[in-house]
Amino acid sequence: MKKALVAGWFSLAEGHATAGDLLARDLVCSWLKTCDFDYDIATDPPFTGGLNWRQTDPRQYSHVIFVCGPFNPGPREAEFLDRFGCCRLIGLNISMHTPLKTWNPFDLLIPRDSSAETNADLVFLTNQNRVPVVGLCLIEERSEAKVDLVNKTIAHVLTARELAVVPIDTRLDTNETGLRTPREIESLISKMDALVTTRLHGVVLALKNSVPVVALDAVVGGGKISKQCARIGWNNVLSLGEIDEQQLAKALDYALTGEARSEAQVCAQRAANLVRATSDRFVAALHKPREWEKHFNARQNIEGMEAFRASLPLARLVAERGWRRGFRWLRRIRWMIVRIRWMIVRWILVRVREWTHKTTSESGYEQIRKALMRGTSNLF
Repeated sequence: MKKALVAGWFSLAEGHATAGDLLARDLVCSWLKTCDFDYDIATDPPFTGGLNWRQTDPRQYSHVIFVCGPFNPGPREAEFLDRFGCCRLIGLNISMHTPLKTWNPFDLLIPRDSSAETNADLVFLTNQNRVPVVGLCLIEERSEAKVDLVNKTIAHVLTARELAVVPIDTRLDTNETGLRTPREIESLISKMDALVTTRLHGVVLALKNSVPVVALDAVVGGGKISKQCARIGWNNVLSLGEIDEQQLAKALDYALTGEARSEAQVCAQRAANLVRATSDRFVAALHKPREWEKHFNARQNIEGMEAFRASLPLARLVAERGWRRGFRWLRRIRWMIVRIRWMIVRWILVRVREWTHKTTSESGYEQIRKALMRGTSNLF
């Protein structure tokens, strides 16, 4: 009987298994197939598709192969070795930190590195199909946009397929993805196979670098993304009413085609030509300012400036601040009145004490003081 159990850190809970561990495992399994070796794979959650080695009968395996990662004389390694001590133990592509003269539990050891030798990591020989790399660039919560609804739809579509999703933040006052400059942001976007975004400059930076974009306008009634895409001729855009999982999946499928990349390149050139026209318009306006100078001159008098300030969105805020400032002054005046009142009361009390010191008892003095306080409080 020849049957192997392929194990590794993907077989041990909280084993910190990496992509390299799984790639090396799959390569070893392919080698076993070429040798007509039957095999099982041992897994522990979160990894699936294999057996729980703690519940298997060790006697059904002739070979047990531990693949990849460090292997030390620790409690988890000892538990595993103890269970399969009746099998031929093979260590493959592992790092043996303990000198082999001190500890080597394997019958056959071909290490990645040990006190005796170092070999190339098995992952160098692995070969797998690549998945699309899709950037994800989202706006934050805004009152005019249905951000939560759109983000949930995006999450459902992206998690339903195998993609390498890269979060990209274009903000630079604070950046959740650690990007610090415009060049860093644009360089990252330019490496994507496609970009899914609810940000205008996500759309712009992607198309500028010939990266197809799924442009999502989350603003009720349509906003700047829809207007910009219409102006430059990019059609892979969904408005709020069109954003559902089916339409978004269809738009993403198109964005990952060669046709979409070619169209993005054409669109970028078209947009660049439009910006050149804007440049000409701006320069011409600076050379011939007659028309727009009228607007400037119209507010260079008291009436014009007052009308200009009244039209500003901040006019109401300024008014509110003025009212609050006035209220603060009223409170200060009230406090000054209270202080003056008590100063007057103290002066009167001192004079009354002097006048009545010889003729008025202490109880009489107290009565006068209380009467004065009642009288002055009514005055203020």
